[in-house]
Amino acid sequence: MRHKRLNACITRHPLLEKCANEIGHAYEIIRNTFAEGGRLLICGNGGSAADADHIAGELLKGFDSDRQLNPEWQEKLGKELASNLQTGLPVIPLTGFNAFNSAFANDCDGKYNFAQLTFSLGQSGDTLLAISTSGNSENILHAARTAKSMDMSVIGLTGESGGQLLALTETCICAPAKIVWEIQELHLPIYHALCLMLEDYFFEEA
Repeated sequence: MRHKRLNACITRHPLLEKCANEIGHAYEIIRNTFAEGGRLLICGNGGSAADADHIAGELLKGFDSDRQLNPEWQEKLGKELASNLQTGLPVIPLTGFNAFNSAFANDCDGKYNFAQLTFSLGQSGDTLLAISTSGNSENILHAARTAKSMDMSVIGLTGESGGQLLALTETCICAPAKIVWEIQELHLPIYHALCLMLEDYFFEEA
């Protein structure tokens, strides 16, 4: 049975019916990753880099719920600190390492930046969410290949063709559009649905 959050998303954005199965599969992969103690790494360029940060922001803190800490944390942290923190999920946006990225681009070859971060921060059991509207961004493809070699799961979020990234993923959510900004407009409801489903599972339905 399809998740209620995904049904609601498709009601608002009927075009996404075309990739509903892939959204559902991506949710299952990320859910299982978190449930087994793994982390989600995310990479993207330009607007997709902003999306990577956006996704992390929804998962590292409360999104549609306040995710209050369990009462035991009041004893460990004190009432004031515990009441001002929220339970999060372990997400690393690879887009935020400004000092590393500038140094790596200067000292090495910048198109391997996300591959280097994946190699340094990822481990077997983690998942890489690779965002590329074309599916052909070199640094995204290198990161995906690196993740696969490390026994990480790889999820793609692309435009309708999937590009070269399609062959490197367990599942690839191909937003049904060809123009970059139209693809990006569809990516937002897709990843919001994913974040809502994950929040429901870990913080409301459990």
